[in-house]
Amino acid sequence: MSLLLSTWIKFFFLFAPFFVMSMFLALTRGETPESRRHVANKSIIAALAIALVLMFFGSTLFAVLGITLDSFRIGAGILLFMSAISLVKDGTRNHATGMPNEERDDISVVPLAVPTIIGPATIGTILVYGAEFKGWEFVIGLMGLVAALLTLGVLLYCSSIIERLLGRTGLNILSKITGLILAAMAAQIFMGGVMGFLQPIAG
Repeated sequence: MSLLLSTWIKFFFLFAPFFVMSMFLALTRGETPESRRHVANKSIIAALAIALVLMFFGSTLFAVLGITLDSFRIGAGILLFMSAISLVKDGTRNHATGMPNEERDDISVVPLAVPTIIGPATIGTILVYGAEFKGWEFVIGLMGLVAALLTLGVLLYCSSIIERLLGRTGLNILSKITGLILAAMAAQIFMGGVMGFLQPIAG
């Protein structure tokens, strides 16, 4: 139970929910509540499909490319740290694209699902977690991933109410706090990769 809870929390903050909510509100400004719910549903489903593919095929991808898990830990940790710094500094992810007033046919997949929810740093981190989890841990990891995205979906459904309660400043502050948590996660992933490299040398 504790592993499920910790995995859910990690994935929840990995998706930078308050930044995603800010982007969602900006991109759907002027839309009807029904239209907003439709966009939220499609973006969460698209993000879930991409995340599940990454979780299942992370180890296979490493084997095909000849990349060690420790190498990817270091790379993913750096990317996630850069994303965290961007959240803390500017309240936005450095990979976010697309202006709120930009004309789009369907914003649910691009830019909401990709790259707002599933960006380069998120992709790298999910690949690392997918390769690290073994046996029942993998099942629990999947449950935590799904639960995190469902929680994000609930936040998007309630985004208008949350915006009225917290205001844009409140959402921006929560995004910065999320960035601090992501920075700690990034450091842990990065150091895990470094220690993996140093272990054979020390031995």
